[in-house]
Amino acid sequence: MKATLKPVLIFTIVTLSAFFTIVYTSCVPDKCKAIACAHGGTCNQGACTCKPGFSGPNCETATKDKFLSQWGVLETGSVTPQTQYALNIDKTNSDTVVVIKNLFNFFTQSVLAYVQGDTLVIPNQQLMGHVVFGKGYIYSTPLYGANSAISMRYEVVDTAAGQPQQWVDDFGFYSTIDNSSPSIWSRVP
Repeated sequence: MKATLKPVLIFTIVTLSAFFTIVYTSCVPDKCKAIACAHGGTCNQGACTCKPGFSGPNCETATKDKFLSQWGVLETGSVTPQTQYALNIDKTNSDTVVVIKNLFNFFTQSVLAYVQGDTLVIPNQQLMGHVVFGKGYIYSTPLYGANSAISMRYEVVDTAAGQPQQWVDDFGFYSTIDNSSPSIWSRVP
């Protein structure tokens, strides 16, 4: 009798274990079942993890869109006097790259920039006998609201003049060295 009881007892324990495992795991809801992440985002524990270039609860917002506009610029360089002019930030086919048109009120070629969240990065690039690079942050103002201004710190180096006439015009990038101020860009309504 002992020999037949042992297999029955093992079978009962295995069956009950399988039953409780199925019941317990089937009662744990899938937190990602009702979540739809846009633009290739992935759901993890009920929240979307967005690909670079997108943000929002469901990755529905293209991050670079908040930068796309015409901007009124007010700046004083370490070499140039205070000036006002307009520039445009336009989209490209990339999710994270934009082009800046009329930067420094000089460049007729588009200046490439990368969007990283609220940051606009101008990588080191040579255009029209000048080197330009910089970094800026978009922010909100009480008067014009969300994403209405950019504080841009950048530098323009004239490489065409050669040494010793070469000049550097700084807009807050190395403010601790030359006491320059960042360029302020305000969204044109």
